[in-house]
Amino acid sequence: MGVATASCSSSDEPSESSQSVDAGADATAVTDGSKPDVATERDAGLVDAAALPVVCESTPCVTALVTTLGANIDDRSEGFCALLSDGTVACWGANGAGQLGRGDDAPTVDSANAARVTGLTDVVSLDHTCAVDKNGAVWCWGTGPFLQPDAGAPLAARSPVKLDIPPATKIGTSYATACAAVSDGLLCWGSNANGQLQPLTDTPGPTGQPKSIALPPGGKIEAISVGLATFVLRDDGSLTTWGANPPIGRLSPIFPDPYPQKVPIEGIKATDLVYDNACATAGGRGYCWGARVQQKQWGGSGLDRAVPEPVIAPEPITDIATTHTYLIDSEVHPYRWCAVGISGKAYCWGANDSGQAGDGTQDHAYDATKVVGLPGPVARIKTTPNTTCALLTSGKVYCWGSNYNGQLGNGENRGRNFVPAEVKLP
Repeated sequence: MGVATASCSSSDEPSESSQSVDAGADATAVTDGSKPDVATERDAGLVDAAALPVVCESTPCVTALVTTLGANIDDRSEGFCALLSDGTVACWGANGAGQLGRGDDAPTVDSANAARVTGLTDVVSLDHTCAVDKNGAVWCWGTGPFLQPDAGAPLAARSPVKLDIPPATKIGTSYATACAAVSDGLLCWGSNANGQLQPLTDTPGPTGQPKSIALPPGGKIEAISVGLATFVLRDDGSLTTWGANPPIGRLSPIFPDPYPQKVPIEGIKATDLVYDNACATAGGRGYCWGARVQQKQWGGSGLDRAVPEPVIAPEPITDIATTHTYLIDSEVHPYRWCAVGISGKAYCWGANDSGQAGDGTQDHAYDATKVVGLPGPVARIKTTPNTTCALLTSGKVYCWGSNYNGQLGNGENRGRNFVPAEVKLP
């Protein structure tokens, strides 16, 4: 398909961007073309910009795409999982915590070859390494809070573990906290370090027992995201958040804020929460907020990004993704963001030292830069600090950037791709 693969640099070590750019709110757009030419700012307009649907052209066909989690927040290994149209799940990339789900007897080695998670069938919903099947059963593998008696010690499982909770429709999980949408509301369990379960005075430590969360009135739960805060997106376009501040996305006089309240954005279509950073789309516009940016670099207070700020884009946005902000050498380094336009084109900005912006270069993408080499329109996009993967409307997945953990899924060990290449699905 004319997709080029760049040769390796002299080092395959995971890169640490030396530049710190808060492009989540201040990036400018680029024109349609193979080179990242800067265009004038464009008002994306308030439109009903939902993600393009996936229409399977052949098998295997992917219907949903997620990132995996490492052993803990300091584990920077990267990987992805895909929900296939036959109800199975395939994963590739890092496997130090068993996040590929290859089975109890399989080694915990990284893999550039996508393979099905053992024992999973009839899956209808997926988040990181937890899945919901058609009967409402929740299965998790890799790292996470698995309703064990010692809730403070997350279990690493090489095979899916069935959780003892009522039938669920959606699941959201992070390293130590998880939530599930059930018939009578929302259940959460695990760490309460940032008030993700309820006020710290009521539950000062982690719990292995699910807690019912009282949500404000609203529609049906469409998606759950868990990081330093918890996000619940409903079918009425409202986003309810609680936990650490940021990234709850609203002003609050308390930290953490354990009381679920709505973010002041209407008509939200999609969200992405990665530990301390968050983004959302509404009315064709992208918004990002989260981790503090150092005052000496950016001016203003430490709450400059506590509330959603618009993303400048060349066209209305249907999907958006962000990454965790790391502290490197006593400086905050916001990594990168990617988005999908209403046309199906993909754009990335931020760190690009592994080619993860997808423009064929290693130049830091200060502006929203068009991804080159994709053979068709994009439905969804997912990012890690060093890699990007896009789910096309055809059901194919293309990835670019670092391959240090085999996260490109191309069957090759290490190396980098500066432009997209297709994942070899089972």
